[in-house]
Amino acid sequence: MGGSEVRASEKRSKRNRNGGQSHLNGSSNISSDADSVSTASQSSKKGSRKRKHREESSRSRTTVNGTKVNVSAALSTRRPSLTQPARDPRDFTTKPTKRPRVDADAGADAHGHADADADADTDANNGKLTRSLSPYIDFDGLSRPSRGTRERLEETDEQKAERQKKIEGAVRTILECVGEDVERPGILDTPRRYAEAMLFFTEGYQQNVRDVVNGAIFEEGHSEMVIVKGIDIFSLCEHHLVPFTGKMHIAYIPKNQVIGISKLPRIAEMFSRRFQIQERLTKEVANAIMEILKPQGVAVVMESSHLCMVMRGVQKTTATTITSCVLGCFERKSKTRNEFLSLVGLKN
Repeated sequence: MGGSEVRASEKRSKRNRNGGQSHLNGSSNISSDADSVSTASQSSKKGSRKRKHREESSRSRTTVNGTKVNVSAALSTRRPSLTQPARDPRDFTTKPTKRPRVDADAGADAHGHADADADADTDANNGKLTRSLSPYIDFDGLSRPSRGTRERLEETDEQKAERQKKIEGAVRTILECVGEDVERPGILDTPRRYAEAMLFFTEGYQQNVRDVVNGAIFEEGHSEMVIVKGIDIFSLCEHHLVPFTGKMHIAYIPKNQVIGISKLPRIAEMFSRRFQIQERLTKEVANAIMEILKPQGVAVVMESSHLCMVMRGVQKTTATTITSCVLGCFERKSKTRNEFLSLVGLKN
């Protein structure tokens, strides 16, 4: 009996030792599992942050012509454009020169205002006014000054009569070419009448903005929107020399100065009395007002019907064309732009 009890006791102590060891092993296994779970969680968080960063980067970048562009950076640095009027390179007769330094005594009057003639150059040889140094304002007017425009602007009465005779001869040739009898009573005086009418239709080539505005710019504390709407516009399409007619709406927000309200329709008429396309006409009017008045912003909208696609071509009699040009705060702020469109009846 004594020997069996000793063996039983040894077995129990052995079992106890094995149980303790297995308990320790289990604890260590649990600890290692917790460590691995924690490591995996941290790796997962790092991976998710990297994926999120890559997604944001991909969203903020786009590809233009094979080049990656940072959209967010481009939008944050975008500035409103003051687009230059469309100019035919063939119209440039002189190369642009640098603005000369204006003497303080000669360039300002007794009230401290800059001389109005400071925007024009003076030819040292003959003393005549020549091309302005401004990118927009020219002695001949605004936009597309040309040699022919200058000649017409400065012509004498004899030269004017010679110009009209040349037009009359060209019209007579056209009448003959279309099959008319140029000697019949109804047509006999048509070349003269047409020449006079064409010179009237295009008298904008004989005007410049300085004479049109005529100093009607005044200091005033007004800083709210000024609108002149429903200005009748008549012009000639430069592609077919047939009319397009419509309405123009002009708005500006003054900064320090206001312009006589009649000058806005006069500026529009000056540019319309040239061979035009509607898109360029809209931009020229907006850029002219922006340049001479320096307001917070300018908006111009025009709606017109073009006889070149009513009488010929697609012959759509009810189609109208709407063009717009917005500068300054009208371009930057959609609320200001929408207010203008609502006030002129183009937005509900």
